[in-house]
Amino acid sequence: MATLTGAKRIVIKIGSALLVDRATGDLRADWLASLARDVAWLKSCGIDVVLVSSGSIALGRGVLGLGLGALALEQSQAAAAVGQIRLARAYEEVLAPHNITTAQVLVTLEDSANRRRYLNSRATLETLLGLGAVPIVNENDTVATDEIRFGDNDRLAAQIAVTVGADQLILLSDVDGFYNANPADDPTAKRFDVVDRITPQIEAMAGDAGSGLSKGGMKTKLMAAKTAVSAGCAMAITEGFVMRPLTALANGANATWFTAQTDPQAARKGWIAAMKPMGTLILDSGAVAALQRGKSLLPAGITAVSGGFERGDAVALIGPDGAGIGSGLARYSAAEALQIKGHHSAEIEALLGYPGRAALIHRDDMAL
Repeated sequence: MATLTGAKRIVIKIGSALLVDRATGDLRADWLASLARDVAWLKSCGIDVVLVSSGSIALGRGVLGLGLGALALEQSQAAAAVGQIRLARAYEEVLAPHNITTAQVLVTLEDSANRRRYLNSRATLETLLGLGAVPIVNENDTVATDEIRFGDNDRLAAQIAVTVGADQLILLSDVDGFYNANPADDPTAKRFDVVDRITPQIEAMAGDAGSGLSKGGMKTKLMAAKTAVSAGCAMAITEGFVMRPLTALANGANATWFTAQTDPQAARKGWIAAMKPMGTLILDSGAVAALQRGKSLLPAGITAVSGGFERGDAVALIGPDGAGIGSGLARYSAAEALQIKGHHSAEIEALLGYPGRAALIHRDDMAL
């Protein structure tokens, strides 16, 4: 079974019902402060932390006096616009005393589906984590349409975990794990401690019930688990209402762990290797040697470019002898790559007329 302190990077999903008091619509400030202490503890262990937080609509609807009933799409978007400000400020205020910098990142599920936007999101989140910040990720409900009606932050959290290469995803929920039946309806329902494989039988056990403030039911959590474990990320479902829920989880609180069958880096490389190349880069011997030492591919090591690829597309990497080296996700289009091939990274801005990234393919985006 996974242990929190054994992780290098953890994504934590926080549901609306944990953050917002259903009766009053107010933020549960004491609980959030206890979560901040848990985040500080994880950071002190050298673990990168990303928070995927629901709550903007739940907070905003209270401020706007919209009540607890179903909201029209434009009301949801208005509530999100008001609530996002308060949610971001709340996280900033509880984490600042621990000398933790926060950053708000608003995304939609589409940002993970489009490769160019996926690379942008990945680069931003990686930079924030490298600088020691804790990104607070939320769905951009002020502009989303289908995401508000059908989306959920369980699956968004899983996609964020894949994007940042997390090795653990923790869903803080209003239930303490995955059961073979709904424990609210069936007193004989049994909780799984560990799920090693998500079988059709396991999927059939999932129900649709969600809380009054959140949209996610057990089916969405199971979908999140499938996404996470296939990318080498273990996932836990645990009850989050207790103070310091992550400390409680580390101390053996009830939970269900879905085990990963590989590690995030291997899963990512397998995904890249399976993509159809949209172009080809011919490398010189120096570049090939550098890649074999685990370095990124710089423009200086490229002798020829072919194909009509765009940024984010997969390209084949070929050595000077014509042998295939592997493939990777391009950070430049074919037209841009033609302009900068054979040149040093310091020349990119002068050649393209705007600042660019030093590497044409980052080492994390290659499968050799």
